[in-house]
Amino acid sequence: MFQFGFNMFPEIPRPFDATYQCFSVAMLPGNERQDVERGGKIIMPPSALEKLTRLNINYPMLFKLTNKKSKRETHSGVLEFVADEGKIYLPLWMMHNMNLDEGDLVQIESVSLPVGTFSRFQPLSSDFLDITNPTAVLENCLRSFACLTKGDIIAVQYNQKVYELLVLETKPGDAISIIECDMNVEFAAPVGYQEPEVPKKRDEEMVLDPSDLMPEPSGFVAFKGAGNRLDGKKRKDSSSADQGASKPVYVRGIPDYDYQIGTLRFIRQTAKPKNNENPENDEFKPFSGTGFSLRART
Repeated sequence: MFQFGFNMFPEIPRPFDATYQCFSVAMLPGNERQDVERGGKIIMPPSALEKLTRLNINYPMLFKLTNKKSKRETHSGVLEFVADEGKIYLPLWMMHNMNLDEGDLVQIESVSLPVGTFSRFQPLSSDFLDITNPTAVLENCLRSFACLTKGDIIAVQYNQKVYELLVLETKPGDAISIIECDMNVEFAAPVGYQEPEVPKKRDEEMVLDPSDLMPEPSGFVAFKGAGNRLDGKKRKDSSSADQGASKPVYVRGIPDYDYQIGTLRFIRQTAKPKNNENPENDEFKPFSGTGFSLRART
């Protein structure tokens, strides 16, 4: 009788479903855990790890958290299994998203989420624009997250200040995994942000005709006289011809010999945009980029 050294029928993963009391990270016994507060992962009891191992769930371990009272949902990963039995510890921003108080019941289910390819964030304060490199700050923050959920408000800590960002959009689903992924990220204009008014430059017409600055010709001037028709009628272009003859041709470099001390004349002229050019394209438009490539690792 032949025996095979491998399992012909591998065990099918079974879902994990349990209910725990939730508490903020500040209630966790021991030293203060700022690493949990900065990220998007939770702390579960050791019995949860034993149950997850028996169920043979898929890795990475991702969970859907549900508050049945308010019907609010979010997703997270797990950081450690060191919580007291029957309790879990959540970051404070996650408890606010789910409208949870200390000791409320939360249902936890194991889920499998698609790998994220795109996400869009909206800062809830214009103070986020004061950060020199917000893309690098967000990338460093997302390294402590396992997944993102559309509609969540995540907390980004930088320089001893907390910035809140609303997750406006995620692709390819409303909940995505961001573990070891290349994800394009975009920023929307912060709440209450107003674009600075850029004063439009007015086209300045020529204030003074340069030919008026030319000195009047003196001495012999060739062809200074005016022509007449034999039939006695006036020429149609006589008015324009007289005006053209009265003003000399402007030539740069000839000084004004009639200059009076104490007077200054400025000649200004701004070139008008061509008809085929759109001047609005040169205006500053914030948050109009296509995003950046983000590599998040946990």
